[in-house]
Amino acid sequence: MAEARQAVEEHLALAARIEGLLPAASEIAAAIIACYERGGRVYTFGNGGSAADSLHFAEELVARFKRERRPLAAQSLAADPTVLTCIANDYDFDELFARQVRAFAREGDVVIGFTTSGRSPNVVDALAVARGLGAVTVLFGGGQGLPAAEHAVHALVVPSDSTARVQEMHVLLLHVVLDEVDRWAADS
Repeated sequence: MAEARQAVEEHLALAARIEGLLPAASEIAAAIIACYERGGRVYTFGNGGSAADSLHFAEELVARFKRERRPLAAQSLAADPTVLTCIANDYDFDELFARQVRAFAREGDVVIGFTTSGRSPNVVDALAVARGLGAVTVLFGGGQGLPAAEHAVHALVVPSDSTARVQEMHVLLLHVVLDEVDRWAADS
């Protein structure tokens, strides 16, 4: 029970500290809205729990978050096991997302990487490739966010080295972003 209480206390303390990230979350929502207004798409990716967050983000755009609205074009690059295992087997695990970004992302699309440490090589590489293609790059990171943040136009870096706490804040922040996008899509 003491460990559970400590986890809740850590969560609440960190949630209070991320209020300063809300302007950046609003900028990310605006970038996604601008992308959709230009006819673009959103691509997301991450490893492990961050892959789950990338799936969550994409499915909320395609289906809906809170409001009835049209579907929005989004895809998690962590979703297709045949593509993932093919790239990991035939090339290298570090190429997992960068190769897909090269295949799908276009200038003006939004490419969102999730990494709780900021150091996942395949996320860092994919963000670098996306930025080189002219995509708007977004990082949901943790710790210092580096080196991934160096390749992100927008970054939500949760100031914690605890994977669990960072993932909890990522879900809260992605819901904040989705709420703004959802509101726009329902009104447009």
